[in-house]
Amino acid sequence: MIKHGTGGANTQSGIKYECDVDLATILSKLKGYTIVSSKYSGKGKTSKAYYVYFNDVKLPIAQIFKQVTIYNFLRDEHDIKWKDFVSAQLKPDDSIYVIKDNTFFIIEAKSQKIKGSTDEKLQTCDFKKKQWMKIVSRLNWKVEYIYILSSWFKHKRYNDVLNYIQSVGCKYYFDYIDLKQLGLPIPA
Repeated sequence: MIKHGTGGANTQSGIKYECDVDLATILSKLKGYTIVSSKYSGKGKTSKAYYVYFNDVKLPIAQIFKQVTIYNFLRDEHDIKWKDFVSAQLKPDDSIYVIKDNTFFIIEAKSQKIKGSTDEKLQTCDFKKKQWMKIVSRLNWKVEYIYILSSWFKHKRYNDVLNYIQSVGCKYYFDYIDLKQLGLPIPA
């Protein structure tokens, strides 16, 4: 296991990430970032997505989706139906498509105070990343999978699972998200 996780909160390219706060809210509080809401509907429900702007750039630099909103976006904007690619819907806590890098990041925030089911959920990142790769394959998006973990997961009993996460090409951070790794601008 890499000490303090990949990225580490001691670098200057990231921000504190609280597991109970979404990415759009976090970015909206940063200097230079503007978040604009958009709506997608599906099965009678309207869900929000967000365009991310930075400084005076007129075009969005990214789009953020909460849980199933990504499916509505893919259907409405790209005529992609998840059922054509996978047998069950995945519901990420957050996801962000970074336009300039053509990269789709799945972000799962996991917080725990006692031993429980999250322990085993951490072992599913490789499978879920591959499912997302199938869903967005027609778009040629690169897919990355990131866990934001509470400090609970720093305990040595998680060494094997943290090593596994890295070994399958997924990433994790403790209470932190690295904007540089997401391809997002670092506020001055």
